[in-house]
Amino acid sequence: MTDKNDVPATAEKDPDDWTTGDEPMTGAQKSYLQTLATEAGEQVPDDLSKADASKRIDELQAQTGRGQ
Repeated sequence: MTDKNDVPATAEKDPDDWTTGDEPMTGAQKSYLQTLATEAGEQVPDDLSKADASKRIDELQAQTGRGQ
């Protein structure tokens, strides 16, 4: 039996609610964004925050079919 206060392991927190969301994107995010942007034929700014990078990754994954 699961306690109703348990959060499923697959639960995702909205990037806008991240406590570190306004920090610069990580190196891993930047690298993956560059890969996705190249595939999508788009440019991505180098100065995105962690939260904005996460949102852009989601958008580009949907666009390129990598997020499925």
